[in-house]
Amino acid sequence: MTAPAPVRPVLDNAAQPPDSGSPRRVRGGMLDPKQLLLALPEALRKLNPVALLRNPVMFVTEVGAALTTFIAIGHPSLFGWLITGWLWLTVVFANLAEAVAESRGKAQADSLRRTRQQTTARRVVGWEPGASAASYLEETVPSAELQRGDTVVVAAGELVPGDGDVIEGVASVDESAITGESAPVIRESGGDRSAVTGGTRVLSDRIVVRITQQPGESFLDRMIALVEGANRQKTPNELALNLLLVMLTFVFLVAVVTLQPMAIFSKEFMKAAPDTAALNAQGVTGIVLVSLLVCLIPTTIGALLSAIGIAGMDRLVQRNVLAMSGRAVEAAGDVNTLLLDKTGTITYGNRQASGFLPIGSVPPGRLARAAVLSSLADQTPEGRSIVTFARRHYQLPEQDAAVTDGATWVPFSASTRMSGVDLPDGRRLRKGAVAAVALWVREHGGEVPASLDACVEQVSASGGTPLAVAEYEGEEPARLLGVVHLKDVVKPGLAERFAELRRMGIRTVMITGDNPATAKAIAEEAGVDDFLAEATPEDKLALIKREQAGGHLIAMTGDGTNDAPALAQADVGVAMNTGTSAAKEAGNMVDLDSDPTKIIEIVEIGKQLLITRGALTAFSIANDIAKYFAILPAMFGGVYPALNAVNIMHLHSPASAILSAVIFNAVVIIALIPLALRGVRYRPSSASALLTRNLWVYGLGGVIAPFLAIKFIDFALVQFIPGI
Repeated sequence: MTAPAPVRPVLDNAAQPPDSGSPRRVRGGMLDPKQLLLALPEALRKLNPVALLRNPVMFVTEVGAALTTFIAIGHPSLFGWLITGWLWLTVVFANLAEAVAESRGKAQADSLRRTRQQTTARRVVGWEPGASAASYLEETVPSAELQRGDTVVVAAGELVPGDGDVIEGVASVDESAITGESAPVIRESGGDRSAVTGGTRVLSDRIVVRITQQPGESFLDRMIALVEGANRQKTPNELALNLLLVMLTFVFLVAVVTLQPMAIFSKEFMKAAPDTAALNAQGVTGIVLVSLLVCLIPTTIGALLSAIGIAGMDRLVQRNVLAMSGRAVEAAGDVNTLLLDKTGTITYGNRQASGFLPIGSVPPGRLARAAVLSSLADQTPEGRSIVTFARRHYQLPEQDAAVTDGATWVPFSASTRMSGVDLPDGRRLRKGAVAAVALWVREHGGEVPASLDACVEQVSASGGTPLAVAEYEGEEPARLLGVVHLKDVVKPGLAERFAELRRMGIRTVMITGDNPATAKAIAEEAGVDDFLAEATPEDKLALIKREQAGGHLIAMTGDGTNDAPALAQADVGVAMNTGTSAAKEAGNMVDLDSDPTKIIEIVEIGKQLLITRGALTAFSIANDIAKYFAILPAMFGGVYPALNAVNIMHLHSPASAILSAVIFNAVVIIALIPLALRGVRYRPSSASALLTRNLWVYGLGGVIAPFLAIKFIDFALVQFIPGI
């Protein structure tokens, strides 16, 4: 019998670890200028006052624009029509910000709709586990008629007719229509990779699927609704900010309305009007008052607030993560405890050989050679890693036909917990669990040396798993050659990323079913703050409740049915798309790539969303200062000459000053749309450091930039409209 072909090392095929060479930055997609034109029709449709009622700031702006339109019709003037035009543009630009953000999701939703195909399903009646095809009835029905609990058979080349769980069989499935990844995945019954999604294609074998969806409620349908933004609800933070904007709008509305009697009395509003004697109080006065109101209320953040929230969910979609609500994205930004499963998240999930410990006078090379020969029939990841490690570090040949020709191979099995080979020269080699190999040695006349315990303890204390290697030559008693050190390989770069999270004030906790000694070793190597060993589902749930009782927001990942209670309890529960339906139903996010480490990116995107909202709020409030310096001297400089001292921009005239402020108020919305969609660049640091940076960059920038912009607009107006 020939030896199995050499296997490439597992680590060579492992997913690339996150780049840890430089601090991570979270960015969003850039704005394509064509998107503005494509979104313009939708922005115009959003001028419907009923639609604008949910944005009180822009509703007041539209009412003001409508009022100035009636005034300009009754009392025509160039100044009046210019102000009216720019007020309408302010509302359109605000709608454009939301329409552009929504258009990205609609484009992705249209792409998903094109992947949806109406298929027929092979529904079976009377199916039981292990039943032959002759023992149950099969009927062909449209996939739209499938009900929850129906059982269907899907063979190679067929589309999965609906969301469900594999209850029999194993198959390779093409999920590229859902995830965008071309590599097929394995779906099998009885594990945490049993969920299948309607519309995906089975590439090999045959599976039996139990449908878990109701008609019209498939995962793809929910994806389309979520991506399109149809189900997006405002988050608590967004609602609170909206309330603040409404209160500010009300305060400024009351303040501006009380100026009308004063304006009529002073007869000084109209320095820009051609007939100051007549005052035209119902004409230019009303237009100026509306201009003042629109410039005072927080139109900038009011226009961009919805776009910021939509863009936050869009950034997750770009990373193949579906958030079931905006609340989940926002909660991710406030998370301060992160629970991570060890296997597949912190470690690669397969133990790897990392060293050989000979016993007594056995040469290391002999131990390595025996370990390779006894592992060639072991097709587990651990067995393959032993072959790779030994050949890499001990320069062993790829093939040793002279030794292995005619050999009898002993594959690894769960019952014997050993693998090995019986060579033609009479030698027998075994490798496996220490207790199993020690028993084999005794059964073949050998003794187990006391030094074995020391080797085993050394490996276990470092968090590794020991495997024993033994040899039996027939006439001589069997003997132990040494121990193979297997260890969980921590993904490179995680320690640096956990350090970043620590600087953000986030505590990391590793959850594992390993014993405390192994868990402690892995936790120290990975750099997590704490760990929970020998964890059961009840332990995970209790830990989350305990942390939440202390005022912490919790994020965690999971893919199994046993993770569902904890995913449901966590503030941010990220279910893997490869996991069970129970896990995906329990979580409030689904990672289509099934990459457990992506929860770190999700937290960073959530923080970026909050920072973007805070930064643009600071900018919006700060840029009002320049508008005050432009409008107030223009309005009251005649009756209160002392106010001319604050005309530090030396604007050309009251009319040009007011018009410049209104134009800037509209144009700044368009200028900030790319930033709202892309998000403020996020750097992991403390909350105080982030606040200081935002105040300096967006607070101070919001004070200085408008002065320069309004002065430039005033200069341009004078050049193009000399009489203003």
